[in-house]
Amino acid sequence: MNITVYSKPACVQCTATTRALDRQGIDYKIIDVSADADAYELVQGLGYRQVPVVIAGEQHWAGFRPDMISSLS
Repeated sequence: MNITVYSKPACVQCTATTRALDRQGIDYKIIDVSADADAYELVQGLGYRQVPVVIAGEQHWAGFRPDMISSLS
């Protein structure tokens, strides 16, 4: 499963999310929405107004969600 974390610099919840993914041994890709206009549009198109936004296969969510991260492993 491809996992993408849409993030921005100095985002506490983004850091918590990537650390939790690291602890679970889950591979992911980070995309900075402040530097990638297409990524920003994608996140907004999904209805999100905050980061991180995690897309994992068919599911996606915003914010630091340890429950959702645990379900990935």
